[in-house]
Amino acid sequence: MKNTFIPTGAIALFLLLNQADVNAKFIDNHKIKTNTKAPVKGITTLAVDPAASNINWSAKKVGGGHNGTVKLTKGNLILDGNKLQGGNFVMDMTTIADAEQSARLTNHLKSDDFFGIEKYPASIFTITKASVVGKVKGNVANYTITGDLTIKGTSHSITFPAIVKLTPNGAEATAKVEVNRLKYDIKFRSGLIGTAADKIIEDTFTLDIKLIAGKSSTAKL
Repeated sequence: MKNTFIPTGAIALFLLLNQADVNAKFIDNHKIKTNTKAPVKGITTLAVDPAASNINWSAKKVGGGHNGTVKLTKGNLILDGNKLQGGNFVMDMTTIADAEQSARLTNHLKSDDFFGIEKYPASIFTITKASVVGKVKGNVANYTITGDLTIKGTSHSITFPAIVKLTPNGAEATAKVEVNRLKYDIKFRSGLIGTAADKIIEDTFTLDIKLIAGKSSTAKL
C-alpha cells in the first residue's frame, strides 16, 4: 500500500484558510442579521379638539383696529414619532365675530367685501412642510411651518414660525400668522385701490392660532 505524504505545514495552512473562510461567513451573516432591523417609525394622527382650541383675528386701520374670533370646525396634527409631520384645520367663517359684539361689523365681515361666507363658508389650512428649528423653550418657536391657506376659494402658500409641544394627552401647536388679504381678493379700503388716507385698512391681518389635539376634557374621539 502506497502512503501519500502531506507536509505538516500544508495541513496547517489548509486548516487556517478553512477556518478563516468559516469566520468570514459567520461575520457576514451576523452583519446581515443586525442590519436588517430598521428602526420602526410610528405615524400618529391626533384629532384637533375645536372646543379646546381657538383662533383669534386682528386687523389694523388708520387710527385703530378691530379684533375678534372665528371657530374651528375640525382638524388634525400628524406626528412621526415625536415630530410634527403634517396636519390641517378648517375655520368656520360663518362664525366670524367682532370682539366688541358689533353686529354691523360682524355682518360686514361676512359680506362679499370681506369673506363672502354664503359662497365660501370655510377657510382651510393644510401643512405641506414642518421643519424643526430648535428645542421647546418658553415662547420661542421651535418649528417653521409651510402650508396652503385657502380663503374664498383661493389657495396660497404661507410660511410662519410656530411652537409645537407634546403633551401627556397629545400635542399643542400655537402660532401667529400674518395674512395678506389682497391675495384672497379682499380689497375693501385697501390703499392700492385709491382709498382715502384716513380710511385705509391695512392689507395684512393676523391669525393667532392655538390647536389642542388628542385627548382633552371636551374632545369627542
